[in-house]
Amino acid sequence: MDRVDSSLIALRRIIRATELYARDLKQIAGITAVQFRVLQIVGEKGHTTAKEISTRMHVSQATVTSLVDKLVREGMVTREKSQTDRRQTDILMTEKGQATLDEAPDPLQQRFVRKFAAMEDWEQSMLLAGLERVALMLDADDLDAAPVLDTGELKNGAHH
Repeated sequence: MDRVDSSLIALRRIIRATELYARDLKQIAGITAVQFRVLQIVGEKGHTTAKEISTRMHVSQATVTSLVDKLVREGMVTREKSQTDRRQTDILMTEKGQATLDEAPDPLQQRFVRKFAAMEDWEQSMLLAGLERVALMLDADDLDAAPVLDTGELKNGAHH
């Protein structure tokens, strides 16, 4: 098999792994991987703000609002006026949200992060360079993408 076919197969396996993880997460937890990442950020301290989520995930405030709206509807987080700054709204974890965090399958990106962190510095550099090159080759280098391994949530460069 030539290198072109081998590289396409490797890409397809990566896409397939993210699709399978997203399906499992949706079945088990009822939310998408991107929504799950928001839940993780809220869960770190039990509360946060839309601005902090936006900054951490490298997505717009409008995208965060949409993601948080879905989590509020699912009863996983609530919004409350900040006790310290009345102009600010805090996003708080609910019991259901914490249970979802506890019961969800090990996130794909956490598996990746653990294995990537264990690699030698030169291996990390090579892999990063290769992945960035693949993104360029697919004209995907300008897409709005949070650091979450997931598929199917990007439409016109923004999450919905």
